[in-house]
Amino acid sequence: MLPAALAGLNRYQVAVYLGAIAAGAAIGRAAPEAGPGFSHAINPVLAALLYVTFLQVPARELARSLRDGRFLGAALVVNFVVVPLVVAAMVPFLPGDSSTRTGVLLVLLCPCVDYVIVFSGLAGADNRRLLAATPLLLIVQMALLPVFLGGSTGPLARAFLTLIVIPLALAWATHKWARRLDVLSVPLMAATLLVVVASQIARISFAEVAAVVPCYVLFLVVMAFAGLGVARLFRLDVPAGRAVVFTGATRNSLVVLPLALALSPIVAAVVVTQTLVEVLGMLAYVRLVPRLVR
Repeated sequence: MLPAALAGLNRYQVAVYLGAIAAGAAIGRAAPEAGPGFSHAINPVLAALLYVTFLQVPARELARSLRDGRFLGAALVVNFVVVPLVVAAMVPFLPGDSSTRTGVLLVLLCPCVDYVIVFSGLAGADNRRLLAATPLLLIVQMALLPVFLGGSTGPLARAFLTLIVIPLALAWATHKWARRLDVLSVPLMAATLLVVVASQIARISFAEVAAVVPCYVLFLVVMAFAGLGVARLFRLDVPAGRAVVFTGATRNSLVVLPLALALSPIVAAVVVTQTLVEVLGMLAYVRLVPRLVR
């Protein structure tokens, strides 16, 4: 009964995710002292989500997908050539405060490696190819982040170990008997959104972060068409093209949050604000990308 009920949540994913965000905001506002406790839960819940996600693709299929040079080339170009150019064009319009700018650059320059798999799958994208590219995307952003920001990649290296290497190794080791755990993907995604919002909502000063919201919305709009252009440039099929659009638009807010917290509360607030804007944007993407990439 329980697995069937969990599987039935797939029909109501949008409502579940919005409900999780609303619940996290309500809890965080009502009990701000609980924020640190929720902060400690972010990485374990996110690691569990990625473990369940990785269970859906066997090791042999991952290896086969990694040999798909055309798709990997498109994913790398959209994330590490197109996105930096788009962000560079936006820099003159960002708020002058250095912490705010650092937060925007930190989150927009790092491609997503977690819930992009869920949302792209809802839009009919080839999220298995995207899943196979996840470790490579994280490695490249770890290497380029010091170039972009002049900072340390230590927190990202730890994130790569705890959120990619360990969940991926466990998924491969337990794939035969744990495949049915994929029904947990929706509740784990909801739990991730809840703990992130609950942990940070009380720290967000809306006056400080309101100025970056239009930047995030503009980024989503621009990257929809930029991703489409890259997909056509590489002559990808429709599912792969949709995956490229999603990977170019979604950012690594959950995984870079520990680094943002280490820098300053304002940087963390800017990163969490991007999460809230992006989740709403992904709900629009799920409906619009199939029309855009036919």
